[in-house]
Amino acid sequence: MVFDGIIFSFIIGFLRRGSLKGIGELKIKFGWIFPLLLVIQLFIYSYQERFEWLGSISSYLFILIYIIGLYFLYAYRDHPGFVLIFIGVLLNFIVMVINGGRMPVSLDAAAVLDPMYADALINGLYGKHQAITESTRLGFLGDVIPISNPYPRDQVISIGDIIMNIGIFIFIQHLMLKHNRLLTEGTAVRGGK
Repeated sequence: MVFDGIIFSFIIGFLRRGSLKGIGELKIKFGWIFPLLLVIQLFIYSYQERFEWLGSISSYLFILIYIIGLYFLYAYRDHPGFVLIFIGVLLNFIVMVINGGRMPVSLDAAAVLDPMYADALINGLYGKHQAITESTRLGFLGDVIPISNPYPRDQVISIGDIIMNIGIFIFIQHLMLKHNRLLTEGTAVRGGK
């Protein structure tokens, strides 16, 4: 869902006549940490079933990744949208931590997905997800919201995902329209003299 939110934000930014100049000028110290955390997560997804030792510690690794990500999101909370991104990630983190390091997924909501997905949730490790059961705590914060047609990709998302994507949208719009605002302010200042 995050990738969809980023792509949607860029499309809207371009439709609003924004540019990538603000993104190119973005200065976030240790900004490389976010792509690195993503690569580590993808590595864990890909190999946790192949290597038993990795599967046995993967939930702890996901928690550690979230803690590092939350730290950096909080450190940059002064950027527009970052407070919402932080809140969304925090909600996902909370529900994962209290459920053993995995994101609970509603099997009813997952009915919009390929049946293989539900089977994987029930029978083994699937990324950082697990099926919601009677023992799941705060299940309403898990992936319980199905999205399907007319949306181009069927998926199941959480409340945290929605909040996080609103923050991402605000942040990308701010960056893409930054130069438009500066031009407007500059024109207004010159016009007022």
